Amino acid sequence: MPAVDILGVLDVAVRALVATLLGGAIGVERQWRLRTAGIRTNALVAAGAALFTIVGSTVVEGSVGADPTRVAAQVVSGIGFLGAGVILRDGANIRGLTTAATLWCAAAIGTLAGAGLLLVAAIGSLIIVSANIFFRPLSRLIRARAGSDQPIVDDIVDPLYMLEVVTDQKNETRVRALLLQSLNGHSCTVRSMSIRTTKNSRAKLLTGLTGERSDAIGDLEVAVQRLSLEPAIVSSRWWIVEDDE
Repeated sequence: MPAVDILGVLDVAVRALVATLLGGAIGVERQWRLRTAGIRTNALVAAGAALFTIVGSTVVEGSVGADPTRVAAQVVSGIGFLGAGVILRDGANIRGLTTAATLWCAAAIGTLAGAGLLLVAAIGSLIIVSANIFFRPLSRLIRARAGSDQPIVDDIVDPLYMLEVVTDQKNETRVRALLLQSLNGHSCTVRSMSIRTTKNSRAKLLTGLTGERSDAIGDLEVAVQRLSLEPAIVSSRWWIVEDDE
């Protein structure tokens, strides 16, 4: 039985652990903004990329004409299928491009960590998180300037709002009618509605809306207060989901 290389095992474990932590750090920002790919997804992408890189470099070590960079190339192409799954078409708009690009960057961080470039991977993670956080206001200002001749203010860019209502499954149809009735005539425009079944025989209604911030916030508060008075409704809340370029 061959001897176990303890130092080698520790080195591999450290690389995989660092890749997972850095991927999770990248995913925190996505999770905070309620994107489809959050902490766990980015952490797993980074960890998987690191493990593939480690395996590739180990298998080809000492082989004639072997190229470890081929593994990284396959990771880059393979992550494209996962990224395509988070890109959604919403009418004339396409959502999820930033999340898909973040997954692609998480794979790059995992590849760097798997190759042993831990400091470079940490710096790259910091750059990725900073780009997602600090470039967002700049992007919104540029879009506001390009789409309107009015002064650049936050109200010009219509955010997407989500309204969540939880009720019993047997009352789902009636609550859905009440929800649409409470939003009728207000400044918010219903863009989507989905129904998810939860535990304890409950149904969660998620409604996506658009509208100008100055009017929509007040209307949503009124709608939530009205819905909370209904005995069939367990809970209701709303939040702002910022655009994902």
